[in-house]
Amino acid sequence: MIQAHQSKLAIIVLGVVLIGSFFYFSFFSTFYRSKQITNLLIIDNIERLAGIFKEINDTCGIIDFDLKKNPINFLNVEKFAGSEVGPMNLAHPEKWRGPYVPHNPTVNDKEFQVVRTGKGYFVTPGDGVRLPNGKVVGKDLIIDENTDIPAMIHNKEELLFEGKAIAAPVATITIHSQPEPASVNLMADIEA
Repeated sequence: MIQAHQSKLAIIVLGVVLIGSFFYFSFFSTFYRSKQITNLLIIDNIERLAGIFKEINDTCGIIDFDLKKNPINFLNVEKFAGSEVGPMNLAHPEKWRGPYVPHNPTVNDKEFQVVRTGKGYFVTPGDGVRLPNGKVVGKDLIIDENTDIPAMIHNKEELLFEGKAIAAPVATITIHSQPEPASVNLMADIEA
């Protein structure tokens, strides 16, 4: 009778251990996959946004952006008046082909952004986004007008994950001012 009781107890303990292990590994697997999916979504959205901004620049000519950090929340706009859509100023707004996306992309409800730096404009994850390296944009990794984003996209401790950049440049057109009139040397004309 004691042996039968011990046998039942061993089966119950084994069952609890197996079920507990199943739940532990299921949770760990789900958590890990969720993190990997988020990382891939960040990279995919950066690449997709860079392509959209290239298309906009090629057709409309991006002049500039109003702010140092510009939230990307305007790509679902179909029509607008003037030369500005969201914080983006366009040379040829009449060529706008929007909406470029049905919903503006976010990561954990945080918008991507276009950051103005001394080296140009860049699409980056928005402040508050946890990057694949565990750093949080705006807290552990400051991205502002003084940031050297081109250097950061080559550093896995900053904006590089598995060989993919977590930021991308945004091309803009160059506005040329009117050329200065040629200087006239009146003395040379008089002497001739």
